[in-house]
Amino acid sequence: MCDALSDAMDLAVTNDGTCLMAFYEDAPPDVLHHSMQPAAAAHYVDRYLAGPYLLDPLYQLALQNRKPSVCRFRDQTPDRFRSSEYYRQYVERTHLRDEMDFLLSVSDAATLVLVIGRRRKMFSKAEVDRLTLIDEIVYAAMSNIWRRWDVNAHATGRNESLHRRLTKCFENFGDTTLTRRERQITQLLLRGHSAKSVARELRIAPGTVMVHKRNLFAKLGITSQYELFSLFINELSNS
Repeated sequence: MCDALSDAMDLAVTNDGTCLMAFYEDAPPDVLHHSMQPAAAAHYVDRYLAGPYLLDPLYQLALQNRKPSVCRFRDQTPDRFRSSEYYRQYVERTHLRDEMDFLLSVSDAATLVLVIGRRRKMFSKAEVDRLTLIDEIVYAAMSNIWRRWDVNAHATGRNESLHRRLTKCFENFGDTTLTRRERQITQLLLRGHSAKSVARELRIAPGTVMVHKRNLFAKLGITSQYELFSLFINELSNS
């Protein structure tokens, strides 16, 4: 069934690979199927599941109660996402030029996501419209795959304790040094938000964000977003 869905996407639009994932509120993602070569999978899948998924806008989107059913990945990212270290260290290395995503809530705590990636050029408006036209067929196939997927059987291999440790690491990053507000700003910066976007999210003035940013950088002994990302990755590695 997964191969048939992947083949159907190949017929609908030219692409360089598909990936079907399940995102959970309380566990790391499951990869139900992908059509990538082993070398690409080692980076895009294995490395992703080791922790970077916590910073993925798609992961955040999938866990929201209100989310689009079909979307272009770049349209759902924070305003400075392409300048973030997560983008540079992970997303950019996938060499994907464009990505379309189908999102389907399959339970109160799980969302199934079909990723369709392309490296050479952007999806055209006609191709996006074509994918939107077949969304009901795609959702039916995704639902069928989910029903056949034995969640309980696969849960034994799911490292939920790792997910809890990683989530706790993200939520508590800098807790011995930073104030609660500074930690909130740090989390948004790690996810690719600009000062203006952080201000909108927290409903404070951009100037206040900049003051907090200078203070938290000083407390952490860093001077750049790269160093902030490196500190966080080190924390993840030790969690």
